[in-house]
Amino acid sequence: MRRLDHPNLDEVALAKALSALGDPVRLAIVRMLRDGQEHQGSKFDVQVSQSTLSHHFTTLRNAGVVFIRPEGTRCWHSLRPEFDQRFPGLLAAVLDLA
Repeated sequence: MRRLDHPNLDEVALAKALSALGDPVRLAIVRMLRDGQEHQGSKFDVQVSQSTLSHHFTTLRNAGVVFIRPEGTRCWHSLRPEFDQRFPGLLAAVLDLA
């Protein structure tokens, strides 16, 4: 089983998190993940190609926002609960403003 590297959140700068959340497609992804469940990558209803969607997920993963769990040929995505511990209220504030 392959494994993806996820950053140590203590090393994620606020600017990197804000940059990741500053894109409308990534905000739409985070909004869908806000339900606390895991979602399969191909099930996101955003108007971008699969390769562009993968880029957005990678950006969110590198900023510590999402956790990606590979399973066979699919990947499952969820919000990292510890992100809100690192940046309390950031997701709520950004999503409420968007």
